[in-house]
Amino acid sequence: MILSALKRSFFSIHFYIVAGLIALMLFPLTWPISLPNEFWVKQVLIHVLWGGLFYLNLLVLAPKLLYKNKVLSFLVILIAILVLVVYLNHWLDDLTGSKRAVMRTFNKKESDNHGFDNLWTLLSALVMLGISSIVAISRKIELDQIAFQATERDRVNTELSLLKAQINPHFFFNILHTIYALADTNPAASKDAIYTLSHMMRYVIYETKNDLTDLEKEFKFIEDYINLMRLRLTENVQIIYEKQEGMQNYEIAPMLFLPFIENAFKHGVSSVHPSYIYIDISQSANQLKLEVKNSLFEEKSRYLEESNGIGVMNTRRRLDLLYPGKYTLEVYREPGINDYTVILTLLLK
Repeated sequence: MILSALKRSFFSIHFYIVAGLIALMLFPLTWPISLPNEFWVKQVLIHVLWGGLFYLNLLVLAPKLLYKNKVLSFLVILIAILVLVVYLNHWLDDLTGSKRAVMRTFNKKESDNHGFDNLWTLLSALVMLGISSIVAISRKIELDQIAFQATERDRVNTELSLLKAQINPHFFFNILHTIYALADTNPAASKDAIYTLSHMMRYVIYETKNDLTDLEKEFKFIEDYINLMRLRLTENVQIIYEKQEGMQNYEIAPMLFLPFIENAFKHGVSSVHPSYIYIDISQSANQLKLEVKNSLFEEKSRYLEESNGIGVMNTRRRLDLLYPGKYTLEVYREPGINDYTVILTLLLK
């Protein structure tokens, strides 16, 4: 704990500012001459003044003026401070008698060094104000980034909640009606369906509260979804689900795959015409690939583009936030072939 605090202090800008001021204050010790006590009193006071300027600008002026885009007021106050610093420097010389003592040590007149002293004072003040302004701006940028990231995290959580809501409530109602019908003809199948549905609801309510979930749990949820959807489909619909064996388990953001699979079931099946849904999940090292392909009917194609476009857009935003630069998403219709294809390739951590 103590070592961690010391490490943070060492890498803090405040450590380097204080260390720099102390080193600059003690630098005259390297001169091959013994300087009078008055000089050292002035040396300590003037460096306290430089430190005060640094923190005045960092903690007061920059937050109240620079952060609020009051640049003109900020510059006017800095100019006034520079004039005041020159006056304070002369006042400290008179108060401590350092200038007279130094001039006697070097056998010079006080007026010989007047212009250089003012220039050095202004340059020192400008350096301290400049450094503190840079630090203040950097801090503001960092705080803005932290606030932006917090907002984006909230946005991701909100979108995740929306994705949960994307599981069409009618799906659950239809499954319950299907289970009700099965209760008379196939009681064992209806019990299995209720059990599967309860697992899905548990996953949606509890597992998706976390930022990440196990890949295996996500696959199990998808498989449960597919199995329940089969109960509602006729023999005209062919469901092909393929998952590579022996895939390595990773952590993944929950419910990234469901919108693509759900849209395939919403828009890729027909109660009259033969139709199909093909879902393939494969993995190569830490690269995961999901391919969803379904039949497409002209009467549904326009609605599919609108509805699926919203789902894809929403999921793409989540992918941009959670996996920036680590995914590719292809959505297309092959010319002359009535099917719709979505391919998501994702690099897992």
